[in-house]
Amino acid sequence: MTVMERRRAVVTGVGVVASPGVGREMFWKGLSEFPGAGPHEVRNWDPEPAIPRREARRLDRFAQFAVIAAEEALSQAGELDVDPNRVTVNVASGIGGLETLEVLIGNAYQDEPRVSPLWIPMMMCNAAAAAISIRYGFGGQASTPVVACAAGAQAILDGLRQVEWGYADVAVVGGSEAAIRQSTVQGFASARALSPTMTARPFDRDRDGFVLGEGAAILVIEERERALARGATIIAEIAGGASTADAHHITAPHPDGDGAERAIRLALEDAGLSPADIGYVNAHGTGTELNDRTEGKVIARVFDRQPPVSSVKGVTGHALGASGAIEAAATVLAIDRGELPPNAGLVEKDPEIPLDNIATERTSWNPRPAISNSFGFGGHNTVLVFGPAE
Repeated sequence: MTVMERRRAVVTGVGVVASPGVGREMFWKGLSEFPGAGPHEVRNWDPEPAIPRREARRLDRFAQFAVIAAEEALSQAGELDVDPNRVTVNVASGIGGLETLEVLIGNAYQDEPRVSPLWIPMMMCNAAAAAISIRYGFGGQASTPVVACAAGAQAILDGLRQVEWGYADVAVVGGSEAAIRQSTVQGFASARALSPTMTARPFDRDRDGFVLGEGAAILVIEERERALARGATIIAEIAGGASTADAHHITAPHPDGDGAERAIRLALEDAGLSPADIGYVNAHGTGTELNDRTEGKVIARVFDRQPPVSSVKGVTGHALGASGAIEAAATVLAIDRGELPPNAGLVEKDPEIPLDNIATERTSWNPRPAISNSFGFGGHNTVLVFGPAE
């Protein structure tokens, strides 16, 4: 196939499973309701009837989240009228089927091991992407970037490139995670990244770490002209993005935010925009000492006149490999609904963080281009740029 010139891409479907609510409407409403202490789980989870019991038993919790979010996103997108071999599926996860892995390990080391043949495919990080591809018969590329907390955003960026350069007409993209397990809690606690009070306070003076969350978000991205031709409702345009590496430390961000700043500037360049064009920044904002301070300094350097900034992690918790996708969904919905989600948990801003326009309440705005930041352990930085539908 001859690679086409770069094409414009739009979002025509959004699906969300997260602790503020299952489904994009409940999720959007829940972003304004500060939940208090976490961890922030998806309560009373039941994948039926959307996933029949027999099928659900073959999917780890994280893959179930992704399948349900994909169903909602594809339903909103409507009849795609596309060659299924021209649909790519990129669904990220930072950890994958941790619950299944723990069961596998527990059973494998018994005197008489009882190991299901399903457990290996259930624990694979690519199980969610595979499940969606199989369920809908999508035969394009199916992949799973595993780049820690930047993974969900990276999956969206990878799908965008597939559509932009003509390798696919539609991309089903996002991330999913279900890693609120004792092993994860102890691991992050020992790394001094987890909040001992289990309350996320992004950019607050008294922040003390992040709080675990879980969930999934899926976007349907398609080439703009075909979306218009089939009469699809365009929710937002995805104008560009970029990825960089800090090349600095396995857990700590670069002290000057070098990689993060380059990612933002490259993403704006990729979208053909300047910092002055941006009307909102959905911050990574984990509530950790280093991330918030570094990200705040980077935003202040990039934007001479700061747009409104907010992190939703005070409500969603930090869903690790799914966080970038969940926050991208929040950014798209902010554009679509003409409102900005609040930075929950902020009581008194850290004076060392040079941000002067943090949205602490749900705020009406005239939608403009917006960026969504995702930064992960290992120094992975991914920034996405969204804009209003014309």
